[in-house]
Amino acid sequence: MYDERLPGLRRRGFLAATGAASLGALALAGCAGSDDAGTDKKGKGDGAPRRGGRLRAAFAGGGAGETLDPHKASLFADAARAKALHDKLADYGADLSAQPRLAEKWEPNASLDRWQVTLREATFHDGRPVTAADVLHSYRRIADPRQAFRAKASLEPIDLDASRATGERGIEFVLKRPTAEFPNVLAAFGAYIVPEGASDFDTAPIGSGPFRFASFTPGRSASFRRFDDYWEGAPHLDELEFVVANEESARVNALLGGQVEYAHELDPATARAHEGKGRVEIVRLRNSAMQAFCMKTDRPPFDDPSVRQAFFLIADRRELVDGALSGAGVIGNDLFGKGYEYYADGLPQREQDLDRARALLKRAGAEKLEVTLDTSSVAAGFTEAAGIFRDQAAKAGVTVNVRMGSKDSYWADILDNGTLCCYRSGAMPIESHISQRLLTDSTTNATKWKHKDFDALYQQAQSTRDATERAAVYERMQRRLYTEGGFLIWGFADWIIGTSNAVKGVAAEAPANTLDWARFDKVWLA
Repeated sequence: MYDERLPGLRRRGFLAATGAASLGALALAGCAGSDDAGTDKKGKGDGAPRRGGRLRAAFAGGGAGETLDPHKASLFADAARAKALHDKLADYGADLSAQPRLAEKWEPNASLDRWQVTLREATFHDGRPVTAADVLHSYRRIADPRQAFRAKASLEPIDLDASRATGERGIEFVLKRPTAEFPNVLAAFGAYIVPEGASDFDTAPIGSGPFRFASFTPGRSASFRRFDDYWEGAPHLDELEFVVANEESARVNALLGGQVEYAHELDPATARAHEGKGRVEIVRLRNSAMQAFCMKTDRPPFDDPSVRQAFFLIADRRELVDGALSGAGVIGNDLFGKGYEYYADGLPQREQDLDRARALLKRAGAEKLEVTLDTSSVAAGFTEAAGIFRDQAAKAGVTVNVRMGSKDSYWADILDNGTLCCYRSGAMPIESHISQRLLTDSTTNATKWKHKDFDALYQQAQSTRDATERAAVYERMQRRLYTEGGFLIWGFADWIIGTSNAVKGVAAEAPANTLDWARFDKVWLA
């Protein structure tokens, strides 16, 4: 999704999951994750974790303007550094349900508009305990109307003036409306907890994460050391260094040359060239990036549901995955969040049907339809996908004119302009996808899907306490989108990481953006 305003993964590593709410259970206790990190790796049998050593990780960075302020994080590099230094109250599991982190448990009232959160016992790097006052300070800082912090929109359901500490480790969050998925707010991207009064984030940041600050040079590197008193157990590594390498070739060459042990965001062709060759390990994070064509439903020709349905049937999804993603992904079914909590996996897999597509276009009076498809080299596979779909559409009598857009302004350009465009999104809860992109007042509603009855179903889901009943409402909403929505979701791309053979414990089950992505406290060097 890739206007900078749109949550998702952009070419240089833009991270998403700014979503405002998904639940899991209404009351949760215990901590997510375990010390058995090796069981989640590229394969079983990483062996017993070994303590010590320094791991160097290469990420695309943000230049000289980089900061370690976790509330300003927008790139993958920012998020990985923030995760090393800080904690959130919750984070997303592999299925994008909220898992407790600094929050030990949460419990709503009967009307779902007040939530009691109990913090676990945790300490900041300077020895101070993490308290309710720190949480309220952090959230009020994020919500400051004078600032533009990433998690501000996600925290919008909270009435922070009315919310209060109920003890050193207790917080009552008062909400503006019933919010069944409130734990997603706690897990929102960028909603990190910092000490009350914290201000010096680039030269002496204090967090409660698994690593403590050592040094930082914006646009170049950041170094951290193990925090022995981390609440979930000290990391295996002695040191962690983030190295900025903006070009994929630079990250690959540094990995092959032994300058780094971990290279983030590799192209499918690179992965295919090195996988199984013995020099490096390739880790594929499945279902990490939705791949789609976005049809604007408020203007011709896509204001006609028959035309949208025809385009659903024009797409050969396997050809798109194989051609545009070099096979590094799975086919989609015009719904976001394959494999995530609440996903409507019972709907039949849509297949190409050119005869039916032509019949639908004829019924709509669009037999010789001509449309412009906006694309750009802003994201891997976009130009390839546009060319492939152009050829597929021609078989149904549709002329697709591909228009190349600027890498610098593509996401802003396609949000409101044009009729059809290439689109992608990173992992976030299905509820967040709906609230951010598919409600009448959603600020990133790229398909211009605006239906008051659909909005009402969302509010019904948010006020439904029973998880099974709530899931049924989400399925009803997805069936509507499957039939007549504006997202032609043809695939879900792998997010690819390369590591040296010495690196163990890298989780391979979690999509990018989730709890176990970039969990360097669980990694060790053999």
